[in-house]
Amino acid sequence: MREWETRRVHLTIARNPDSHSRLPYLIRVPLGSGLVFRAGDTWPRTAAVYCHPVDTAEWPADAEVVERVAVRSCVRRGAAIDLVLDRVRENRSQLVFTRARGREVVFWQSPRTRKQARPNVRLPTARAAGIPELEILVDSHERYPYRFAGQQVRLVRRALPCGDYGLALDGRLVAAVERKSLADLVSSLTGGKLRYAVADLAALPRAALIVEERYSQVFTLDRVRPSTVADGLAELQVRWPNVPIVFVDTRALAEEWTYRFLAAAQAWAQTEDEAAARIGPALGTADNELSGAPAAPAPSTAEVRAWARSAGLTVPDKGRLRPEIWAAWHARTADQ
Repeated sequence: MREWETRRVHLTIARNPDSHSRLPYLIRVPLGSGLVFRAGDTWPRTAAVYCHPVDTAEWPADAEVVERVAVRSCVRRGAAIDLVLDRVRENRSQLVFTRARGREVVFWQSPRTRKQARPNVRLPTARAAGIPELEILVDSHERYPYRFAGQQVRLVRRALPCGDYGLALDGRLVAAVERKSLADLVSSLTGGKLRYAVADLAALPRAALIVEERYSQVFTLDRVRPSTVADGLAELQVRWPNVPIVFVDTRALAEEWTYRFLAAAQAWAQTEDEAAARIGPALGTADNELSGAPAAPAPSTAEVRAWARSAGLTVPDKGRLRPEIWAAWHARTADQ
């Protein structure tokens, strides 16, 4: 198939009129009679963009066009479509047709995101801090949470007061990690939300903000001044130095870092409690840093109901749980 050099064609990106779809954009690729995909973003800047192929009839007649860029080359190469746009930056990308979890999927990637997908590292599988099974609280609002596959982790869904992943010890929330993609980091920073999020994290004994991107990519931003983002991050770090801002290359590495951080926090918290019990509080101070830790979020009814069934207790499918069920749950957690 020849490249598209004989006539002027365009890559067109429009908003998806289906408000219920998780993929907010439509892209029309000028290959053959045209290909249409639902897409999660307008360009694979920080990560590969998931695309769902649809019939060309789904392209609306009154499409709300977000971007229309002339195409220098659009050619199929095996199970991929190589796309070269007629602009200086963000001009090369590829639509890859592959399979995941037994079904066909399409990912839109750029040379940078393709390189980041394979950072040439092998993640360790050894237990963090020697903990046989680490219980990690996952915020119930987290849409696509880390799964910590291959690690000794038990995930519990709860509404966290701050952060996306937390660690509770003796009924107190002692550590949390907030994760951000670069796009989310920039939007929350410029919109002012990140300041409040970091302030909430700073109230915990241990907390961190992790960004799924290299710091160098801050200076490649084209929709906001890079200096504005760099200055904002520096201000956050100076104002709340107890909340480190950590940049990593990929989502997989961010997941690994989060696991190791929370495991280290648990080991530290246990040591801190034991030392305070042996030594006693210093004159005029609290027992230790854990004394000011907020109460851990209460378990949901669904979580207690699932535990009760696994323990052989009879519970209704809906409605409130009996007081004795809650009492059994609290007795179980107190023994751990």
